Amino acid sequence: MGKNRKLVIVGDSAFAEVAYEYFTWDSDYEVVGFSVEKDFLKKNSLFGLPVVPFESVQQAFHPREHHLFVAVVYTQLNRLRARLCAQSRTKGFSLASYVSSKAFVWRNVQVGEHCFIFEGNVVQPFVRLGDNVVLWSGNHIGHHSVIRDNCFISSHVVVSGFVEIGENCFLGVNSTIINNVKIARDCWVGPGVTITRDTSEGEFYRPEQVEPGKVSTHRFFKIKDLT
Repeated sequence: MGKNRKLVIVGDSAFAEVAYEYFTWDSDYEVVGFSVEKDFLKKNSLFGLPVVPFESVQQAFHPREHHLFVAVVYTQLNRLRARLCAQSRTKGFSLASYVSSKAFVWRNVQVGEHCFIFEGNVVQPFVRLGDNVVLWSGNHIGHHSVIRDNCFISSHVVVSGFVEIGENCFLGVNSTIINNVKIARDCWVGPGVTITRDTSEGEFYRPEQVEPGKVSTHRFFKIKDLT
């Protein structure tokens, strides 16, 4: 794939490394550097590319010639990623999005600015994604659903049809939202949780804790040799 745009990734964590791989091998962006806030700057280079302080990133990489992508997960209920995006815009940068070539995104889906859609996602017709939305791998986003700004959808989440996800929400692995449900802003839906009704702002849904059985695996399977 031809590289006709230059990109700086904000962050140097695992997500930054993952974003580097996807942008490098499955986009028309050339990653040319990384940037981290100076209080968290621990290294000078990553993948042979410079890591510069975010406070002065516009001096190292001119905003007219470079895009930025903020590779931050759901820290502070997505507030950190949103703040760094806003500051990047203030510095004059355009923000990059990534949509995997192995994702199924229907032709009339609306994708906002600064989104990251991993492989294996199915995004059905008439879906609208706001700005700064992350869809990790393997999710189903049903028709006519809306995911608003600054949301993080982890892996193998099912969002059914006509669902609305409010700003700043997090949906955990294998969670499910049934049809016609509204998730209010700032909600946390834990792994494996099924939501069947509208929620209120700031609600926290924990998964049920599974207790271990009274019989061990060794006894159940009659294993005597534990080597």
